[in-house]
Amino acid sequence: MIANLKYQGLIAPCGMNCGLCIGHLREKRPCGGCFKKDDENKPKVCRSCVIVNCDLLSETKSGFCFDCEKYPCTRLKNLDKRYRTNYGMSMIENLAFIKNQGLEKFVKNEEEKWKCKTCGSGLSVHRGFCLNCKTETGLKTCIKG
Repeated sequence: MIANLKYQGLIAPCGMNCGLCIGHLREKRPCGGCFKKDDENKPKVCRSCVIVNCDLLSETKSGFCFDCEKYPCTRLKNLDKRYRTNYGMSMIENLAFIKNQGLEKFVKNEEEKWKCKTCGSGLSVHRGFCLNCKTETGLKTCIKG
């Protein structure tokens, strides 16, 4: 069982915690996460994600990329590189954690790791400040126009 039900369905096959995404955290028209493919609040680029829509994913036992015969594929490596470079987060490290320590422990770790030290609100991987209290987090971010 997942430690916090708000994260249920929010850990994407690639290892992304959708609960950290600015699209999920926004107040108006929040995205429901990677598994809600028909979510009209999801940006078009996310609805057509080649990882979530990968045919090989349906052949995995866990539903995560780490169980795929092509793991880590070029698409996942590119996504991982972009997130490591721009946001200081690694999808491949997330997947290794989930595979080795389990989803429940991963979620607990994420809740602590991505909590504002000032107000306790959840943080966004895409912003270098708390969306609630505006305190700078010191997290690496690359905000593009």
